Amino acid sequence: MRRYLRVVALCLACGFCSLLYAFSQLAVSLEEGAGGGRGKPQAGAASWLAGGGRVAARGAGSGGLAAHPGRSDRYSLKIQPVERMHLAVVACGERLEETITMLKSAIIFSIKPLQFHIFAEDQLHDSFKGILDSWSFLQTFNYSLYPITFPSENAAEWKKLFKPCASQRLFLPLILKEVDSLLYVDTDILFLRPVDDIWCLLKKFNSTQIAAMAPEHEEPRIGWYNRFARHPYYGKTGVNSGVMLMNMTRMRRKYFKNDMTTVRLRWGDILMPLLKKYKLNITWGDQDLLNIIFFHNPESLFVFPCHWNYRPDHCIYGSNCQEAEEEGIFILHGNRGVYHDDKQPAFRAIYEALRNCSFEDDDIRSLLKPLELELQKTVHTYCGKIYKIFVKQLAKSIRDRFDRPPKER
Repeated sequence: MRRYLRVVALCLACGFCSLLYAFSQLAVSLEEGAGGGRGKPQAGAASWLAGGGRVAARGAGSGGLAAHPGRSDRYSLKIQPVERMHLAVVACGERLEETITMLKSAIIFSIKPLQFHIFAEDQLHDSFKGILDSWSFLQTFNYSLYPITFPSENAAEWKKLFKPCASQRLFLPLILKEVDSLLYVDTDILFLRPVDDIWCLLKKFNSTQIAAMAPEHEEPRIGWYNRFARHPYYGKTGVNSGVMLMNMTRMRRKYFKNDMTTVRLRWGDILMPLLKKYKLNITWGDQDLLNIIFFHNPESLFVFPCHWNYRPDHCIYGSNCQEAEEEGIFILHGNRGVYHDDKQPAFRAIYEALRNCSFEDDDIRSLLKPLELELQKTVHTYCGKIYKIFVKQLAKSIRDRFDRPPKER
């Protein structure tokens, strides 16, 4: 009997010890999974959170159970990296203020984080760096500054084409080799909708399309290419390259049809031969070369409507952009220097409002009323007569971005 009791006591003791060990292991696992304890500190990973409006919070780490090889990761949280929208601009001469205003408009309304690629003359780099570093509290963008770079054997010829540095955009697929897709814009662009909206058009490309632009004109009677061009151009009225969305991976891979040889040429091989053949026949420089390329490769171009690239030509002789009349202007393009003279005061009013606006939510919310009062003073012009299309999408962007509770943004 005594021997039997000793065996039972021994079994109970072993069971109790096993139970204690199991509980201790469970506690350690839970502690590690929560990121605490005596293990190595977790590496921080940035995440994009809507809290507080435009600011990206520094997010949770990627440690926990999944950080330990051999352990099950079924309880771990895997944080997916947030896609960055890549935006490129080329700034030379006295274009610093315009470029900064354009970048500000992109930051104010966009939802996903932005990566800016700024190509600028050397003397502008310190100014860009000082201003953009002062915006670092926003945590909604990164930026890279690049020098103006052309192929060494023809640098002078490329640099003087049309405007100083303008042809830099042609070489972006060759310089930014690690970037898959990119939105290029001129310095005189203003975003009245989130960059996210035009970025989404990449998903609408079919299998052959590599880039997207808007028509140069909606009304052929006032079109430039169809009346004056001495070279091939895309479609009925050509395309405008001030806003150009690119799948650069496809651009680098594609072999392009051309009128110089029966052999199809890649992007890096077609540019210089095109310039040599047409340099005496082109007026608008790099834009003309793009028109020639897509004339021979029309299947490669996605054409988006005029309200994605709204210029004075769309209203200077009367309204001729139907999409803007119906939905408002998405992206404003103040070419011909209209932000800085009195020829098109409606364009100038939008520019000055965004230039003078801060990043404070209340300042952005209060933007519309004084702007509408300024626009009402422009009704003596054709563009001013339809001033409501200038603020329709702007008002929607402000309402969507700043007037909704954080969880709905």
